[in-house]
Amino acid sequence: MAAHRASQGSFGAGGWRARLAVWRAARGPVAQGFSSSPEPRSIGLVAKGRQLVAGNFLFAGHLIESPGAGLWDIDPPDADYAAELQGFVWLDDLAALGDAQARARAQGWTQDWIARFGAGRGPGWTPDLTGRRVIRWIHHALFLLNGADRTATEAYYRALTVQTRYLSRHWARAAPGLPRFEALTGLVYAGLSLIGMEPLVGPAVAALATEARAEVDAGGGITTRNPEELLEVFTLLNWAAQALTEAGHPVPNDHLDAIERIAPTLRALRHADGGLARFHGGGKGAEGRLDQALASAGIRPQRPLGHGNAPAMGFVRLSSGRTSIILDAAAPPGGRAGGSAHASTLAMEVTSGRRPLVVNCGSGAPFGIEWRRAGRATPSHSTLGIDGVSSSRFGTGSGDVLEERAAVLTLRQQATPEGAALHAAHDGWALTHGLTHARDLALSSDGRHIVGAETLISLNPQGKARFEQVLTGTGLQGIAFSIRFHLHPDTDSTLDMGGNAVSIALKSGEIWVFRHDSRAKLALEPSVYLERGRLKPRASKQIVLSGFAAEIETRIGWTLAKAQDTPLAIRDLDRDDTPVPL
Repeated sequence: MAAHRASQGSFGAGGWRARLAVWRAARGPVAQGFSSSPEPRSIGLVAKGRQLVAGNFLFAGHLIESPGAGLWDIDPPDADYAAELQGFVWLDDLAALGDAQARARAQGWTQDWIARFGAGRGPGWTPDLTGRRVIRWIHHALFLLNGADRTATEAYYRALTVQTRYLSRHWARAAPGLPRFEALTGLVYAGLSLIGMEPLVGPAVAALATEARAEVDAGGGITTRNPEELLEVFTLLNWAAQALTEAGHPVPNDHLDAIERIAPTLRALRHADGGLARFHGGGKGAEGRLDQALASAGIRPQRPLGHGNAPAMGFVRLSSGRTSIILDAAAPPGGRAGGSAHASTLAMEVTSGRRPLVVNCGSGAPFGIEWRRAGRATPSHSTLGIDGVSSSRFGTGSGDVLEERAAVLTLRQQATPEGAALHAAHDGWALTHGLTHARDLALSSDGRHIVGAETLISLNPQGKARFEQVLTGTGLQGIAFSIRFHLHPDTDSTLDMGGNAVSIALKSGEIWVFRHDSRAKLALEPSVYLERGRLKPRASKQIVLSGFAAEIETRIGWTLAKAQDTPLAIRDLDRDDTPVPL
């Protein structure tokens, strides 16, 4: 689930405005039951359910071990932790476990929430968290009500009624994008499900269709350019459409059209292993979540994905054989969508079969402010960077938006019988150093061979003048740069051939070899893999080609290819199943 975005001011954060809004929402008749109940489509993990029952509370990168304690007895270490508790996504995991202990925890913690926060107190009264919570309460209604006494059942329906009225009046206070989709989907669910709430359905459905038309662009992308967030929006739109269809309500064309636009974009952003490309704050997504969402939407691909396709949400995909490459070929988002944007222009990820090979470090947000900043910087991505200066940069203020953003100047793709190729260039260092970065990639038709070249070049008289000025400041030594290829932590890499190559072994048994044209220094250095749901970053390695740009054009060539004795087809069944990484 994407990170919660808190509302501004006292409204929606347990302040007096939230309590007043909830008090008003409590005035009126209480729904006495369900007229219909959507299928529980939010599916959790049994292992996480076992953790919760055992009193191991892992949320937002923090583990609090408190066997025997109630969920709401915990003092959240930060706002993200509190938001994960208040959103009730953990209910999916208890329902997945489904035994008597899990049901007792789910029912007890829900009733405790009603007693503590049901009157509008606490951090959970924002429209997006309320929508997220309502969806889970309805998905798992049987789980929450099975065996419950009359008092608990009445409290459940009363609290659900209050949250529904609250959403009907305040959904527009949610930020545009994913938070508003969560609020409106929760409202649609509740309006369809609760007796007496049917009049709320029409306005909510119309508002959701309006948001879908406004927030999902013609290419099936969203402004944040976060692939995992796009999957969340797609999932919510699917859930709402399915609930409407099951209840006999028409789904507006704008709603259906948004689903149809998003589906091919998500397919283009999916690696060969089924996970999403990790860019702009997004992770790969929960195991199987993407495939499940695409299957439930029922939208078949219109053309095979590979090379020559138009960019999807600013990303370009090359795929052949067992290999997929996804490259960020657009500027980072700015404005209200840029709060989690990364300086990742021309960064790439490479997957071979079911195994990630070259990755980006990912979002450091779960590990604190310093990791969050570090994860957004260019050195945390698999691309070229000028040492000490990201390709996109924060402004002079203390805001989180990248104000100086690299623009892509050129993007060309080519398909031949021999494979796929692309050329892209961005101007991220034109003002600071007078240099443009160009990246050339070619993937062979069998997917076994990648050829790359990185170029730093001054393109015009102004750029040359700026470059010479900066070069003089270095004592003519040159401008230091590094080309980084972050490796997935499940790979095993070693320097080879007297330090002139790197061998990379995947758990599938494949061996890949990285080589370069000897114009830079090759090193194998420590790296990290930042993954939501872990207590700390995973240690990994990165291939680094470093050198100095002392001419108006500096070009470094490299190759990444399967070793000759690696078979064409591999029966890769040895998957580590660690759904609850610690």
